[in-house]
Order: sequence, then structure tokens, then C-alpha cells
Amino acid sequence: MTGPTVVTVDIGGTTIKGALVGADGQELNRLDRDTGAAAGADEVVARVRAVARELADAGTVAVGLSVPGLVDTAAGVARHAVNLGFRDTPLAALVAEEVGVPVVIEQDSRAAAVAESTIGLGRDAQDLMVVVLGTGIAAGLIVDGKPLPGAGGSAGELGHLPVYPDGEDCACGQRGCLEVYASAAGIARRYVAAGGRASATAADIAVSLDSDVLAARVWQEATTALGLALATGTLLLDPALIVLAGGLTGAGETLLRPVRTQLQAALAWRPAPPVANSPLGGSAGRLGAAILAWRAAGYEDVVPGELRDAV
Repeated sequence: MTGPTVVTVDIGGTTIKGALVGADGQELNRLDRDTGAAAGADEVVARVRAVARELADAGTVAVGLSVPGLVDTAAGVARHAVNLGFRDTPLAALVAEEVGVPVVIEQDSRAAAVAESTIGLGRDAQDLMVVVLGTGIAAGLIVDGKPLPGAGGSAGELGHLPVYPDGEDCACGQRGCLEVYASAAGIARRYVAAGGRASATAADIAVSLDSDVLAARVWQEATTALGLALATGTLLLDPALIVLAGGLTGAGETLLRPVRTQLQAALAWRPAPPVANSPLGGSAGRLGAAILAWRAAGYEDVVPGELRDAV
């Protein structure tokens, strides 16, 4: 007889990453699928349901979903996600209908913050800001040891902080948002729009800085924008630590060095908090959703530290 398992699914702007996780924290199975966002919210939901169904086994006791945008965790509803087309989508109920077990959903950045504060760099930090840099940008906030959802579940929307109020249009309807300049999608889009290689990704741009003047300019604009946004977050929240997570952190020190420099430059009268790339990388949201799924199923005795082996 197999032991209990949970399914964890991280819904990104371009990829759905799912895993079946055992009580020892080990991944027993893994599935990655295209999100299918261009086809609309219904198609995204169908693909999430399919991933959860394929991964679940006879021992599955819960599913955890890491979801971008505005998330009402208590209601299990994805209130709004620009990149996925979610509008008051009852995602938890739709997935539960598919797999027949309890489903908990959390905003991706808050799920990442849960992972970081439980098994990552923030284990000793009561006040922590985790910034997820992917197709979009959002921050998960830990205040006094607890996730901060805000009055309407929208705390941490760092990606829509206007770093340049008269800047480029954002899909959210505002102008000059951080996400336009410093998300992986934004970096690639701005590079191509300025005449760069049409197939270039943010990762391609990050390794071309010494040989491509345009790449260097777009990257510098991105890291400057991110540093300015982190300065605003620092002045508001006074975090002990800022952790950067998500796929863009694969750039390592190429990302960290200019961001740290800009952050300190924007804080004239106080030292900047430490800024580090998450050791959980792009897995932070998925691992956080797994931790929340175990908790939702009443398995508080599962040792979350062992989930680090699943990265």
C-alpha cells in the first residue's frame, strides 16, 4: 500500500509545472505542460485539471495550486490574472471536481514565500520579502512570521508598482509598471522591440551583455527598475531579507550585482537589506503549494525540510 501523497501544481504564464510528492518530500512523478494562455482561461483551467488528474494516485490526500494574480485563498477563487485571463475563476472547486480531494490555492508569490520561510533562506527571518521574477512579477510578504495577503488578497503586487509613471503601457491598464521592464517576458519583449533578435529570451539576453550593446541597455533598465521597486518595498516593510525567486534568478550575480547597487543607491539614509537569489529557484511556488497541501490535509507532522531534496 502506498503512503499519502499530495499533488502540487505551479501555474505559470507559459508553463504548468506539477509534481506528485510523497510524505518524505520526494517527487514521485513530474509533469510540465504549456499553459495555453493564448487560448483563454477555460483552456488554462482544462490543462490544470488534466495535470492534477494525471499526477494524482490512490494515496493523494490534497492538491496545492500556486496561482499568479489576485487570489482569494479562503474562497478558492482566482480573482484576476491578466496573463491567464482568470476573472473570479473558482479554480479550487474545478480541480477538486476533477480529482476528488481537497484543493488549496495560493498566490504564487505567497506560496513561494511560504517555501522560503519554511525551508529556504528565510527560515530565521520574521519579516521577509520574496520577489518572484517570471513571466510576471509579484512579491510574497512574510510579516511577523505570517504571510500577508492584504485586505483583498492583493498585497505584494510589486509588478504593478509604477517605477516610471510616464513609461510604457502595461497590460493591467497602468503605465510604467515594474513588470513591463523587469519580468522575463518584459525584458525579451523590449529587447525585440528595440531591434534585437526575434527569438531571444531573457536568459539569452543575460548572457549577451558583454557582446550586445542593446542587450546590455535593456538589462540595465530592467535591473534599475527592480532596484527602485525593492527600495519602495524596503521603506514600506523594512524586511530583514529580500529573496529573489523564479526563472530569472538563473542569471545569478548578473542579476544580483546591479540590483543590489541600485537598491542601496535609492536608500540615501539607511542600509539596504540583504538581497539573495533563492536556492529553491523556479521551484519555490511549487514547493510552497506542496507544503500548504500537506497542511490542508492535516499532515502537520510532514517534515517540510525534506522537500528541499525535490528541487
